Amino acid sequence: MSRQVEGVGAVERWVTELDSAAATEDVEAIVSLFAVDSFWRDLVAFTWNITTVEGHAGIAHMLRHTLAHTRPHAFEVDHDRPLPAARAGVEQGWIRFSTSAGSAVGLVRLVDGKAWTLLTALRELDGHEESLRERRPWGADHGVHTERKSWSETIAQERLEMGRVRQPDVLVVGGSQGGLALAARLRQLDVATIVVDSTDRPGDTWRNRYKSLCLHDPVWFDHLPYLPFPENWPVYTPKDKLADWLDLYASAMEINFWGGTTCTAASWDEESGRWDVTLDRSGKTEIVRPANLVLATGLNGRPRHPVFEGADDFAGEQHHSSEHPGPESYRDKKVVIVGANNSAHDIAAALCESGADVTMIQRSSTLVIKAETSRERSFGTLYSESAVSAGITADTADLIQAATPYRLVPEMQIPMWDEIRAADQEFYDALTKAGFALDFGEDGSGLTMKFLTRGGGYYIDVGASGLVADGSIRLRSGRQISRLDRDGLVLDDGEHLDADVIVYATGFSPAQDSLAHIVSPEIAARVGRIWGLGSGREGDPGPWVGELRNMWRPTAQDGLWVHGGNLQMSRSYSTYLALQLKARLVGLPTPVYEPDHG
Repeated sequence: MSRQVEGVGAVERWVTELDSAAATEDVEAIVSLFAVDSFWRDLVAFTWNITTVEGHAGIAHMLRHTLAHTRPHAFEVDHDRPLPAARAGVEQGWIRFSTSAGSAVGLVRLVDGKAWTLLTALRELDGHEESLRERRPWGADHGVHTERKSWSETIAQERLEMGRVRQPDVLVVGGSQGGLALAARLRQLDVATIVVDSTDRPGDTWRNRYKSLCLHDPVWFDHLPYLPFPENWPVYTPKDKLADWLDLYASAMEINFWGGTTCTAASWDEESGRWDVTLDRSGKTEIVRPANLVLATGLNGRPRHPVFEGADDFAGEQHHSSEHPGPESYRDKKVVIVGANNSAHDIAAALCESGADVTMIQRSSTLVIKAETSRERSFGTLYSESAVSAGITADTADLIQAATPYRLVPEMQIPMWDEIRAADQEFYDALTKAGFALDFGEDGSGLTMKFLTRGGGYYIDVGASGLVADGSIRLRSGRQISRLDRDGLVLDDGEHLDADVIVYATGFSPAQDSLAHIVSPEIAARVGRIWGLGSGREGDPGPWVGELRNMWRPTAQDGLWVHGGNLQMSRSYSTYLALQLKARLVGLPTPVYEPDHG
């Protein structure tokens, strides 16, 4: 990857014309710089939203509603960032510019001199920059001060007063990687924030999971803001190591974390423009009144625990995968796992290694990819040691990834997945021979679209597939459970499976269920679905919206936000959510543009 702008002449000309047209607010002139089939993805810079507009009509509509108050200017090519590899016939370049609110960056891809895709992203608010680098705090307070307080005393006083003497600007519900990343961003913007979590420590969400759990994404993908993992960090992070890191991160970032705390009620006060939130803090009721409430409890609602006829008659143990303690207690036990995605495979492999007799019930097909293939094909160009050597930081990689509109993801992924299927044909043949039902997405576009539309339906193989293929993990595929009896399960074809333990790796309810529980069913209904693109695929009904529903952007309820996703999303999109929150708190105009998807 080169630090030189590819097609520098074309990109320079395009940026010069854009700057000239923007200066005169000439919508038609700006639109003429785009191809007919083009995409503009904006992260807060123009729209105070996270949105994508398509084609000349969509771009013109957005500009007519945003150009006057955004006042973009000083567009120039940014030669400092390395560029990603480009497909044949595409010229590309980084840009930077300013708006009425702050500084922004972008990535443009040209075909025949016209913009095919454009990403624009707000990065800083003028006068409200992050306290980084040359703006970092001094730490030492030189001079003589009779009432001097140490750094730790000052932090302790701040925490003692927060929620009592001073109300938080933001209350984040959920204290794992998502909540912590956002809270770290907000602290650098001087936004008073409390993070609450039902667990005692920041890392407990991971610490309390099953013993064998490791991240399935590689380390380069998983850094948190400001404090990347050290260079000797494992490629795939074990859950206890991640838990300890989150504890350390919360301390180092001086995050105001309230452990052992659950949100029992929350209501919006229109008159004050604040929430009234009731918290149970280790058995003590506390009331806080934040201006903003952020749901950062993950993409899932509550564990989905199926109820079968005869469940009360079963003499053994039943639990959801989220409650699975690990394999130690189940040696020589007959364990039936209902489900065949990531958790099911991880638990099955650990049980098998520990001497349990394991059967997996696969009720519908599953996408599977080998971890090493995923690392090389899905992450290699942006999130890898070679990418780091080429100068691609996590921040630059995040921008490159964000520059691809979701509409284009399937057509870009299908050829890659065709290559994966061919390269790993022997692996897939072994699974098929064992009776495992495979799929590669509804249109062959693979894991990414499954993640974006369903949040599941796949397994990244770290070893369990070999155990399925060789029969060490017994398989019942395409089968349903009719009922339970004292000794086990009866399948829909009449087969009886003896069991001592049943593990339900059956997923979770939608995230809006958590919202309904924390706030109210009425507000949850008003906000609508969380996650998904409106693709019309399984689990993701239309209409198409082009972005992940209600994620990191204004919702239908004032002062209510949703933050989450994997570690990469927690890192990247916390930037744009934090900027939106800060802008509103300091009174900047934030007119939100919503595209017309009709």
